[in-house]
Amino acid sequence: MQILQVLPEGSTLPPVAYLVVLVLALAGVALALRRVGPRVTDRVVVSFAPWMVVGSSCYVLYQVHDTSSFLLKPFFSSPTVYVSVAVLAGAVWAASAAAGLPADRWRPPSVPSVVGLSGAVLAVVVVGWALAMSAPDLEPVWPGVALAVAVVCAAAVWVAIRRLVPATRVTGAVGGLCVLGHALDGVSTAVGIDVLGFGERSPFSRAIIEFAATLPTASLLGAGWLFVVVKLALAAAVLVLLASYVREEPGEGYLLLGAVAAVGLGPGAHNLLLFTIAS
Repeated sequence: MQILQVLPEGSTLPPVAYLVVLVLALAGVALALRRVGPRVTDRVVVSFAPWMVVGSSCYVLYQVHDTSSFLLKPFFSSPTVYVSVAVLAGAVWAASAAAGLPADRWRPPSVPSVVGLSGAVLAVVVVGWALAMSAPDLEPVWPGVALAVAVVCAAAVWVAIRRLVPATRVTGAVGGLCVLGHALDGVSTAVGIDVLGFGERSPFSRAIIEFAATLPTASLLGAGWLFVVVKLALAAAVLVLLASYVREEPGEGYLLLGAVAAVGLGPGAHNLLLFTIAS
């Protein structure tokens, strides 16, 4: 079932039976979280970062490898895979919070350690599976370059925005994750477009890249540089706009920033893994 072309190309919905299972599971996890009422801290939100990688990596498997005989394959399509992973991560969160674990420290036992470590283990398994299925034809050089450049860009923007707008310091580690996620998405997309010859599936991103390709700078800088600038500017703007909200309503503010971070980190991690195994 194709989705309207507001979403990236290739977005589909699974068969009705899978949708029913997914909706019921999501409702169950949402109800459990509502009853438990877990405390939301910046560390709790950051601990979901590995789960964002899990979702994007599962989608890479769905795209690249033949898993037609795999019963759970429909749960790996986009955007379904992100809801599927959210159900699993939410269940882990609800269980750890219901056990009375603290939410304000990394040292185990705690909610951030349980959520983060479980997501990290699953991420290693999924990424390792994808790499193993593609070995020995792996191309990690340019994805590695993209990762390094993204980290440098994110660090520069993060330091600059905290100095220029001190109020953004209240966003804590979630703010840093937000900047890193969007830097990774922007830089990896630029490398994919200008170096590796990949196309852009998102219509909004594609419009920015196509516009950059018409500028005089295209012959020197390529078509992806403007997308990097836009992503970093948007991430910085979000931190400035949400700083006061995070201060007044920390729980809701951190969750909102976490959602913004996921929109960048998910596609960015997807790009790195896809370019590594499909270049």
